[in-house]
Amino acid sequence: MRRLTCLVLFGLLCVPALAQEKATAPAAKEEKITFEQHILPIFREKCGSCHNGNDKKGDLVLDNYGLAMQGGASGEVVRTDGDASQSQLYLVIAHLSEPKMPPQQPKLPDEQLTLVRKWIEGGALENAGSKAKPKKNAAMAKVEISNQRPAGPPPMPENLPIDPLLVASRGNGVTALAVNPWSPIAAVAGHKQIFLYNTQTLELEGVLPFPEGVAHILKFTRDGQWLMAGGGRGSHSGKVILWELKTGKRIAEIGSEYDVVLAADISPDHTQVALGGPKKIVRVYDTSTGELLYEKNKHTDWITALEFSPDGVLLATADRSNGLVVWEAFTGREFYFLTGHTGPITDVSWAPDSNILASASEDTTVRTWEMQNGNQVKNWGAHGGGVSAVEFTRDNRIATTGRDNQAKLWDINGTAIRGFAGMSDLGMEVAFDSDLDRILAGDLNGIVHVWNAKDGAVIGQLSTNPPSLAARIETTGQAFAAADAAAKQVNATLAALNKGIADRKAAAEAAVKTAAEAQAAIDPATKAKAAADADVAVKATALQAAQTALTTAQAAQTKAVGERDALKKAVVDLDAKVKATTDALAVNDAAVTQALAALEAKPGDAAVKAAAAEANKKLTDTLAALSELTKQKSAAIQELPAKTELLGTATIALAASKTGLDKATADKVAADKVVVDSAAKLKAVMDAAVVAKANADKAVAAAVVTPELQKQVADTEAAAKVAAEKAIAVKAQLDRLNGAKGRTLQVAESAAK
Repeated sequence: MRRLTCLVLFGLLCVPALAQEKATAPAAKEEKITFEQHILPIFREKCGSCHNGNDKKGDLVLDNYGLAMQGGASGEVVRTDGDASQSQLYLVIAHLSEPKMPPQQPKLPDEQLTLVRKWIEGGALENAGSKAKPKKNAAMAKVEISNQRPAGPPPMPENLPIDPLLVASRGNGVTALAVNPWSPIAAVAGHKQIFLYNTQTLELEGVLPFPEGVAHILKFTRDGQWLMAGGGRGSHSGKVILWELKTGKRIAEIGSEYDVVLAADISPDHTQVALGGPKKIVRVYDTSTGELLYEKNKHTDWITALEFSPDGVLLATADRSNGLVVWEAFTGREFYFLTGHTGPITDVSWAPDSNILASASEDTTVRTWEMQNGNQVKNWGAHGGGVSAVEFTRDNRIATTGRDNQAKLWDINGTAIRGFAGMSDLGMEVAFDSDLDRILAGDLNGIVHVWNAKDGAVIGQLSTNPPSLAARIETTGQAFAAADAAAKQVNATLAALNKGIADRKAAAEAAVKTAAEAQAAIDPATKAKAAADADVAVKATALQAAQTALTTAQAAQTKAVGERDALKKAVVDLDAKVKATTDALAVNDAAVTQALAALEAKPGDAAVKAAAAEANKKLTDTLAALSELTKQKSAAIQELPAKTELLGTATIALAASKTGLDKATADKVAADKVVVDSAAKLKAVMDAAVVAKANADKAVAAAVVTPELQKQVADTEAAAKVAAEKAIAVKAQLDRLNGAKGRTLQVAESAAK
């Protein structure tokens, strides 16, 4: 609807130049089946004998239209809503229900049954001048009005085609835009088609054909189950179409205008559709039958905006000459005529509680009106050059867009919350996704911009002219290859970082283990050195003892040799003395003999007696000395073996002492070597421990994950996650596109068969 910007600038030629469609020849008009011409002859022939004016079996008369439509004793037998499957008359004559008629006869011929069925489906007309009552659309059942989230999962398109019906050289201006109140789906008008985008992923979820032309208004029903589009072809035709969002099935076509529909809405209870356009007339239809309920021609210019209040009680309509009217929705009675705008009104929107109405105008203002007395509440300049669209959010904020190439968000008092710049041309449409807190605005270049309402961050764009499915598959395939390569590269970088960290940790652990082992080796080496020191002390003591023993043995041998030699010398000396004494004894004996001879010669000679006595004394002394010497010699000779044996013993002991000294010396040398070796080993172990500790400290220091490295790893992990998610998302998108392509081919093959 809110196409006034486009309409003012370019009339109704907002779409890109396209090839003119060939006029479609009207289909041959189907023959009208009537009671008088087609059905009465059958009833007279097959049923008249029992069901006529005179014989009313079961109180049913079939040869009179009025009485036939009145029914019999069991009630109505012919449905006038076009449903032959629920008409008792058709069921019994087709032998689909009891009692089968005619009784005990075959059912009517197929061609006659077909005529009866078509007659009922055509509205059970009496004659050629009769008009069928409008058929009720079973899908258009009345629903309970509620502003609460419906139970169950939010409505989403399922397996709808996503290949545009046509791709133009450039997109048309955004002539209509709407966001589902309960699911992340935005509807965007294209040329002869409606695009359904996912407002979270910005992916195309479905394409709905709109061969009627260009949609100038899109609205989701308050429960989000249906999408309504109003539009057509300027100065030619216009109507409102309703689709089931989930299946994309058309469930209703309402209105048959001779000009494009610029404004339309469906009531919250689904019972009414209101529309308007260049004909300046508001028309309200019954959705179940398509019947016109009422029309209002109070407006003096094109109707550019209209909307039912959320509670369904009121209907607001606006026109190009600043006319703004509020009506009672069910009666069509005028409720308020609101004045204040000085320029064309482009859009209207109701607050969720239905108590406040917002209106937008080319006079640059947004105005709010209360419904208690119909007074203006607020009035503020929103967009320089004019406001193109306005929409209340679920939480009573107000979204707008306009000629200043911006979208804006306001509180209900008109206080600016945030502006959203970046549109390349005039803003034409605005919508709001309350669940995602995203604002959407479409411009004259055919781009729908999407921002985060919280911080104004740009999220992306939607298009009124998306590329073909094949083109999207190609570009998405390229995007997936690039995303996959990027993900692999980031993962390789992350793997290298983690491997480097793991390698350094492993090296540090190995170095720490080596250092521990080196440190542990010091203790046994120290113990070995202490043992060697203790052993060398023992060996030194043993050597000292051996040396002492040798000295003692040497002294004993020397003493034994001296004693033996002294004894031998004493024997020799005694032998010489014995010999000398023996010689002296012989001399003394001769002297005694001589003295005795002299005494005999001179017995009285005193001198001779004295000489004889002296000689005898000398002889006696000599004999005594010889005897003593002989005894001494004998004793010495007897003692000599013992001395010789003692010398042998001393000699043996000396040899043993020398052997012990040699062993003790060798043991001491060996112990000294062990001490030197253990000292060298201890030094080497301690030096190795120092080096290992230094290496371990260095390795541990190198293995420390610094905050910078942690950040690098965290950043790389985050980048890897983002890259993986992107690759997965692009792959899912590619799979989805290929799946859509497969479904399209299946449909084409089925159609060909």
